[in-house]
Amino acid sequence: MRQWKRYGWVGLAAMAVVGCGDDKQPWWMENEPVRQEARLDAFSSCESLESFIEDTATKRMRAMLEASRPRGWWMGDGMPSLPNMGGQPEDDGSGSPREPDDYTGTNNQVAGVHEADFVQNDGTNLFVLSGSRLYVHRSWPAEQLTLSATMDIEGAPREMLYDKERRRLVITSQVDDGRPGRPSVWGPGIGLGLVADCAGFNCGGPQGGDTLKVTVVDVANLAAPQVARQLYLPGSYLSARRVDGAVRLVLSDDFRWPDDVRFSPEYSRELFEDRDRLDKAIDALISKNEKLIRAQSLDNWISSGRSVAADGKVTPLHRACSDFYRPNASSGLGFVTVVSLDLDAPGDGTPPGHTSVVSAPGEVYASAESLYLAVSHWWWSQPANESDHTYLHKFDIREPGRAAYVASGSVQGSLVNQFAMDEYEGVLRVATTVTTMRDFGMGNTSGPPGGGVNTVSRVVTLADRGDGLKELGRSEDLAPGERIFSARFVGKKGYVVTFLQKDPLFTFDLSDPAHPRKVGALSIPGFSTYIHPLGDTHLLTFGEDRDLDGGWTSRALKVSLFDVSDLANPKETFTHRVGTLSSYSEALYEHKAFNFFPSKGLLAVPFMDWGQGSGNYWQGFTSELRVFRVDTATGITPLGAVSMNDMYQRANVNRWTGVWTPFVRRSVMADDYVYAISDAGVRAAKAQSLQTPVATTYFQPPLH
Repeated sequence: MRQWKRYGWVGLAAMAVVGCGDDKQPWWMENEPVRQEARLDAFSSCESLESFIEDTATKRMRAMLEASRPRGWWMGDGMPSLPNMGGQPEDDGSGSPREPDDYTGTNNQVAGVHEADFVQNDGTNLFVLSGSRLYVHRSWPAEQLTLSATMDIEGAPREMLYDKERRRLVITSQVDDGRPGRPSVWGPGIGLGLVADCAGFNCGGPQGGDTLKVTVVDVANLAAPQVARQLYLPGSYLSARRVDGAVRLVLSDDFRWPDDVRFSPEYSRELFEDRDRLDKAIDALISKNEKLIRAQSLDNWISSGRSVAADGKVTPLHRACSDFYRPNASSGLGFVTVVSLDLDAPGDGTPPGHTSVVSAPGEVYASAESLYLAVSHWWWSQPANESDHTYLHKFDIREPGRAAYVASGSVQGSLVNQFAMDEYEGVLRVATTVTTMRDFGMGNTSGPPGGGVNTVSRVVTLADRGDGLKELGRSEDLAPGERIFSARFVGKKGYVVTFLQKDPLFTFDLSDPAHPRKVGALSIPGFSTYIHPLGDTHLLTFGEDRDLDGGWTSRALKVSLFDVSDLANPKETFTHRVGTLSSYSEALYEHKAFNFFPSKGLLAVPFMDWGQGSGNYWQGFTSELRVFRVDTATGITPLGAVSMNDMYQRANVNRWTGVWTPFVRRSVMADDYVYAISDAGVRAAKAQSLQTPVATTYFQPPLH
């Protein structure tokens, strides 16, 4: 199933075509070589940018159509028919303290580098995006939790950043701006697949939309938030960071093909049963498509955005061709753009900075000074005995209004998420799983017999040496046949969890960047998908418990505490199982849902489960916030849960969407109080009596 997703049905079909009778790939499907010396080159002119886009688009269009040409087998010869790709198209006077002594905010990977989420908190004010609205709360004292204001957000809200000092919210949402052309999805993980008439989750955001809207909101007056500025930027939201007043928005945009480009001849039974006629029809369509591609203007390939000031004045955001970069390696079709927005820039009309790479999207990591984009090498079909590769592009973000390209590097393997990267004292540490294809079993016999893949994992260190990110060192290869499920770097130490049947936790000494060294390992049932450091000596993890053979029969969620004071001998000192076989938590795959409050030793995680209910949709449904006391000496103690079941029963909406999901998703904590946050509302309770809420606010459910 994993490889089916990776290559897609079209990729598999193309491999079948190539594999029958000829082991050599035709020219139009020849893989571009992996670049060990990766780099980005700025375009010298708009003409060179347009030529590169059109040359690349033409090559991919031709490959798409050539893949459907009759070769070696025919649909009438017993092979299954391919689907038609041209079909039609997701202080209050109470005497209470003005703010709590301590509180939690977003669970950021790097201290001082704030990450966007749909919840933001500053101890006294709580902001939540739900459905298509922003909900503004006065959240302290907890007993007086009050909904102060709501604001409609255009489009489908994604995430937001909050700057307490400047009293600004930066809210992102996907909107449909009616841009010309048809988007496509070409990149790692898609194989040869192309969405000619884009629809659904591949079209930018949970409900589609070809444009990212950025709404800067002044919340100095909590009861009357004001829109200070709006930006409309071509593309879809990937990620966002804030360091002081500098906001970085990372967007991905598809190639937008001319409307009349088609990737399959118009279907008729007679045509598709006549090889010669189909061959000629494909030739004609390739010729027609190329003319359309070459005739499309650069403005249609790279749409500009616009800025709308508080007074409604609209200013176009023109993008310089010199702000675009091309990789020297195959990285898929599309554009990845880092937009730099300086909240301290004078006036509302200061245009944001743009730095764009002609590439498919990837993982984003940021330190206080650098932003890294990790993009996989794009294969037509990964050859036997060839491993996957990731290109790492580094940008300097010390200047608030721009992201300056610095250098690129290459590592074998793929990254599980942003936590697989970390920058420390000028050294980038990367944890990768290296996958080597063995044999597709369709005529390609160059790999070892048996088919499938080989996997190993490792930690690699790199640094900018003036002419690129150069590898300083790498660890030994770890855990053959397994994959990395989580990673975390803490100072001069590193931690990696892999999984196949058991959960090996590997510990690393990274004090010598030239010699990253595995020093310890511990195997236990299950796996951890998130690792949270507790000082320098312990790790708090969240994941799944499994059978000894890796099966599901005894599956449950699991919180674990590891003693890593002796790196050579890590120990799981305490563990606690949560829920049943059907239990789920967003904290499994979203670190922002994991909330640890160091000063109180409290952990809060969202929890959902299904019982044996029947009849009423909500019967047997559990949605709550589980809270634990964590102590490295005494272990993990359940304190109970803040239940939200009644809130969903009250809304009685069972239509789950990309912007409204009926279970607890986040939490914040302040002093001795816990706030459970869902798309249905917010509920506050004292940590010592979680079953007795002190205040609740309700959100409007989505329209039926």
